[in-house]
Amino acid sequence: MNPVHKKIPVLIHNGKPICESLIAVQYVDEVWKDKSPLLPSDPYQRAQARFWADFIDKKIYDIGRKIWTTKGDEQEAAKKEFIEALKLLEGELGNKPYFGGESMGYVDVALIPFYSWFYAYETCGNFSIEPECPVLIAWAKRCLQKESVSKSLPDPQKVYEFVLVLKKKFGIE
Repeated sequence: MNPVHKKIPVLIHNGKPICESLIAVQYVDEVWKDKSPLLPSDPYQRAQARFWADFIDKKIYDIGRKIWTTKGDEQEAAKKEFIEALKLLEGELGNKPYFGGESMGYVDVALIPFYSWFYAYETCGNFSIEPECPVLIAWAKRCLQKESVSKSLPDPQKVYEFVLVLKKKFGIE
């Protein structure tokens, strides 16, 4: 139902498709705005949240993929770039419990699914994220305390097994 990319995710609401993850999250926020809002009401803060979510959407996936699809110097560079990106996010998080402040917001929703991939990145890249980015890992663990998060994320071990299947399929060993 994605008219251009023919891929998921697609949210179907009232029989109409809403394509792409971040657009679907914005749509949910607008349609059910009487619930706990994900995007701030202040236009500048809303723009900042969109900026960081876009950064996550474009950067974290691509760099993470490089970690499990490359070796040697290329993989080392990807791991370094990944940690640098996470440190930028740590700086944005600061000492707030969530990117959205006291409650989860748009940036939190954009980033937390990637946490399920961290184990695969660490295992494939033979490195550890927590010593480099303890604030971000503490944030992820805080998010996982919410049932809505813990029940919706895939098990990191299953993500790693999926990555191994992909590596085999693409001849990456």
